[in-house]
Amino acid sequence: MSYQSLYRKFRPKSFDEVFGQEHITTTLTNQIKKHNIAHAYLFTGIRGTGKTSAAKIFARAVNCLNNDDGNPCNECEICRGILDESIMDVVEMDAASNNSVEDIRDLREKAKYPPSKSKYKVYIVDEVHMLSKGAFNALLKTLEEPPKHLLFILATTEPHKLPTTIQSRCQRFDFKRIGIKNIIENMRIICEKLEVDVEERALYLIAQNADGALRDAHSILDQCVSFTDGKITYENVLSILGTVNAETIFNISQHIIDRDVNEALKLISEVVQYGKDVNQFIKDLIQHFRNLMIVKSTSDVENIVEGSKEFIEDLNKQAKDISITNIIRCINILSEAENQSKWSSQPRIVLEISIIKLASGTADLSVEGLAHRLDELERAISVGQISIITKDEKESLPDSNENKSPSKTKLSGLNSKKDSNSCLRERISKDKDCPIDKPDQNICEAATGKQEVTLDKILSNWTVILKYIKKDRISIHALLMEGKPIDFDKNTLIISYEEGFGFHKDAIDKQQNKEYVQGFINKYLNTDIDIKFIMSSEEISAKKQGNNDLNNELIKNVKSVFGEELVEIE
Repeated sequence: MSYQSLYRKFRPKSFDEVFGQEHITTTLTNQIKKHNIAHAYLFTGIRGTGKTSAAKIFARAVNCLNNDDGNPCNECEICRGILDESIMDVVEMDAASNNSVEDIRDLREKAKYPPSKSKYKVYIVDEVHMLSKGAFNALLKTLEEPPKHLLFILATTEPHKLPTTIQSRCQRFDFKRIGIKNIIENMRIICEKLEVDVEERALYLIAQNADGALRDAHSILDQCVSFTDGKITYENVLSILGTVNAETIFNISQHIIDRDVNEALKLISEVVQYGKDVNQFIKDLIQHFRNLMIVKSTSDVENIVEGSKEFIEDLNKQAKDISITNIIRCINILSEAENQSKWSSQPRIVLEISIIKLASGTADLSVEGLAHRLDELERAISVGQISIITKDEKESLPDSNENKSPSKTKLSGLNSKKDSNSCLRERISKDKDCPIDKPDQNICEAATGKQEVTLDKILSNWTVILKYIKKDRISIHALLMEGKPIDFDKNTLIISYEEGFGFHKDAIDKQQNKEYVQGFINKYLNTDIDIKFIMSSEEISAKKQGNNDLNNELIKNVKSVFGEELVEIE
């Protein structure tokens, strides 16, 4: 006898054996018991949920000679004849390969004849959405007014592709995804009949990957039975599916939460090296973050997330370390990666890019990524990792930093030049922990009058001034450090920039930046001077113009002494 696949060998033979579709089986059995049978039925739902099996059971039940409870007896002449296909009153038709107008016309011609032995001639049309427009039109009249002996059962995974004229003439039954618990129960029964020992974790993993389709679960179980010798372990199923264990999924998720890009990429490398399927791994990660989202969003986790108590406890622990905004961001990035990896010749690179985005917030510039970074900032402020100092608080800062926590970052709000200058003056004179050299005490002390300033004094303090500006405004320091004080005349400090630094000169010469530098230096030196920024070429031109004026004055004096007619200029 030839080998039969498990999904065929253990196909349900009565409505009681159909798992997870009680809302449908109850209605159908009641209709049979009350002889309230419609002429056309439409069975819809995803693959592997029992549409074809229910149609075959229904076809036998309506023709069964010993039907008392709505189920076929599977023992009478009619039931046995339909099961071994010796009675041709039940016709199965695949609309995917028989979708033309001629095929439907042939069906209509044969449907005119009454059944040979049964009460009803039943046509089961699978994947009915594949029929052409002309075929639907040809079927419509027969479907609307069929002979009394004719019964149609249409099955499809895509009911939206059916014309409304067809749908309106059928009783529609929607088959649900089969729950993980029902799938596990069904596989446990099959394993007992096959005398195969199987781990509970292995059954759960198969059911999870079946995604609500019992036929898919049977196919995976069939592979596992062939792969092992009487015992199916969790590791066996992992090997066959090409997926990774739950511990690896938890570990890489934790690395993402901890922003540990290095360890996350190491784990990805190990997953790929072991030959695991990248697309399946991405799906597993999406499912894991979906579970975290459910844990964060509801208290009724047990009825929504399938898994053991230990598994749900682990989810609860990890969910405490991640915000709902970040979870949604991770799901969006991974979903995009799943779509890209299907068509990419390098799915590993797609996965690695996504992991870097997930584990490094700065690499993700999406709306969700920016929202996550804002959430992180708010969290850091709320737990005290970052404290904000207002202008009023800054003026009352203590003289010493000894009591400051090294783990806290201070954000000061200097919103005006006056606040900035006073704060800097206070920092220069009071900051005992400042790592740079202190300026001259005489310069730092507040004085009743303005201090006398010379170019030499400015040059001797210039390095210290730059260091303090760097500590307070590093962007200003970057512009100012390229300039050089060259002259101090008429209470104006001239700072010159070499060729090639015109951008720096133009940027520092903007009013706001210039006022900041001028105010800082005046507070530091306790004086009141102006600042002028020039290019070195302007300095040369000024010197040349000065020399020309001096020469002209000298010539004028010589001519006045010796007479213009006696002086000759060469």
